[in-house]
Amino acid sequence: MALLLLDLGNTRLKWGVCECPPDASPGPVRAHGAMPLESIETLADSVRPHGSAGLRAAVGCAVAGAVATMRVEAQLTRLGLRCHWIHSLPQQGGVRNGYTTPSMLGADRWAALVGARLRHPGQAVLIISVGTAVTIDCLAADGRFLGGVILPGFGLMLRALEMGTAGLKVPEGELREFPNNTSDALMTGGALAIAGAARQMHERLGRVEQRTPLVLLTGGAAPKLELALGLPHQSVEHLVFDGLQGIAAELGLIAQPRARA
Repeated sequence: MALLLLDLGNTRLKWGVCECPPDASPGPVRAHGAMPLESIETLADSVRPHGSAGLRAAVGCAVAGAVATMRVEAQLTRLGLRCHWIHSLPQQGGVRNGYTTPSMLGADRWAALVGARLRHPGQAVLIISVGTAVTIDCLAADGRFLGGVILPGFGLMLRALEMGTAGLKVPEGELREFPNNTSDALMTGGALAIAGAARQMHERLGRVEQRTPLVLLTGGAAPKLELALGLPHQSVEHLVFDGLQGIAAELGLIAQPRARA
């Protein structure tokens, strides 16, 4: 049996397939891919070569809206699947949701929190997810989600500057210690802004927890932040998928996954 994992974000659809033996913990994601929302109609053809005949269930999180979700569901119909779309709950997967209105927390952030708890039970964790938007979330050692912040991602920062200034349309730059051209100045400025927020939240979480938090860096644009972050961290490619596996197990769709290093 295999499980299809779906992360329907603001600009991309990410998918993954993992093996789920009936009486064993699910294996790692063995095939994965991503596509812009404009290409959702290629999902079935992208997944089919990776064992669609063995797919028995699908679980996903979606923040892209109802229309995009329906387009994904049409593709799943071609694969003979229906998706269980998760929603943020007051408590799940060992995580207690501290949001004022738990259901308003983005489902992708919720899945990442569950994934972090599964990977590092009993530890305080700072989760930095870098995509269209950047989220920096604080998970206490006892499983409480304390809260987090949301910032514009690299692309949104650049577009805001392009809209608010005259003629600021330049190629994507690189991270530099002392940027000496506009492209690098924009890239480095964005990275330092995100890194500064991350370090502030890291200090706050450490102060509350009286211990140094682990830092998990994830998301499609995470590599752009690594050099500027200034914090010891682990890069985790599929943290949302880890959480989706844990939630699928809690729902009885697959066997319970073991904690991962």
